Amino acid sequence: MGHSFSIFSRKAEPAQEYLAKPSGSCCLQGTVHEGESRGTWETIADVETYISTPPKGKENGNVLLYFPDVWGMFPNGLLVMDAFADAGYLVLGLDYFRGDPVWKHRKNRHDNSNPDFDYEAWKRKHTAFADEAVPRWAKAVSDRYRADHVKFACVGYCFGAPYVCNELAKDTVTVGAFAHPAFLKEHHFENIKKPLFLSCSETDHTFDVPSRRRALDILQNKKKIYHYQLFSGVSHGFALRGDPNDPYQRWVKEQSLAGIVAWFDYWLAQ
Repeated sequence: MGHSFSIFSRKAEPAQEYLAKPSGSCCLQGTVHEGESRGTWETIADVETYISTPPKGKENGNVLLYFPDVWGMFPNGLLVMDAFADAGYLVLGLDYFRGDPVWKHRKNRHDNSNPDFDYEAWKRKHTAFADEAVPRWAKAVSDRYRADHVKFACVGYCFGAPYVCNELAKDTVTVGAFAHPAFLKEHHFENIKKPLFLSCSETDHTFDVPSRRRALDILQNKKKIYHYQLFSGVSHGFALRGDPNDPYQRWVKEQSLAGIVAWFDYWLAQ
């Protein structure tokens, strides 16, 4: 009897459920933006890395780690990194998809031109690599740029959100932010030790209302430092893949970025 009871007990303790679910079909839609990125590429800790430097005279002396969404190093992401650089940050983003972003297989959620593409297998493969590569890469970047007055921030979109929370649970970065997150569990919010900015959309099947409320409950109950930003009328992907020809979507994207920059500027100045 005792043996069967112990088996039952283990089954009664399920693995922690996702608050922000793994990337889904909503991550396969959006608008690719026009513009010329200006950064350079370099291999750091065996991972291709995009580096965007601030314009001369605008440097604030701080470093921003960028964790991309499932679209990887596509034009929108590079331009957003350049925008953070325009705000004074030396920005580094790693390609943990290793040249295999999701858009190479699916242009959007209605695209069935590659019926053999296994989105779930793709996520498992790249999550396994990113989980191993990000800590190693973050340490390499920290070792390379750390100096007396240099501070580190991190930002993640969708797939990149858990890596933000992981870094905020350690000591390298001072502050972090994410927008329309995926792959988050309760422990990601419970374990953070540094200020977190959450940029969210009203409509988001990945991070829905009950999940957002639960995340906020954890942050409040654990007395974490956070700021919660919520936009109506937009959906998952708004901060990277909104339609720039829609004035409201463009404004929301710009406000999300401006809010994150202001959050970083404040905490890094403390």
